[in-house]
Amino acid sequence: MNLTISGHHLEVTPALREYVIAKLERVTRHFDQVVDVSVRLTIDNQKEKERRQKAEVTLHVKGKDIFVEQAHEDLYAAIDQLMDKLDRQVVRHKDKLHDHHHEAVKRQAVMAD
Repeated sequence: MNLTISGHHLEVTPALREYVIAKLERVTRHFDQVVDVSVRLTIDNQKEKERRQKAEVTLHVKGKDIFVEQAHEDLYAAIDQLMDKLDRQVVRHKDKLHDHHHEAVKRQAVMAD
């Protein structure tokens, strides 16, 4: 898995990097076919204090790219909410990959006595 963590208008500290990696472990625990992960942490210079700090993730899995973004006044809270969203989307994608259809009873071979 290739992991890229970048910051826009902020420096990505080692503590912030470790926090993101720890949160990503939960996602990779559910789905191990992750090819590439790109995390972008941004601070916007907007007048409104809330929704100022934003976290974005682009997750490339086999056959699909999943993009999630979340904004919050606290960057760590934005990362938490982002990983919750990403986890839900990854689990949904994994469920779609697995065939949950069962063969109908009338189509199954009948055992003769």
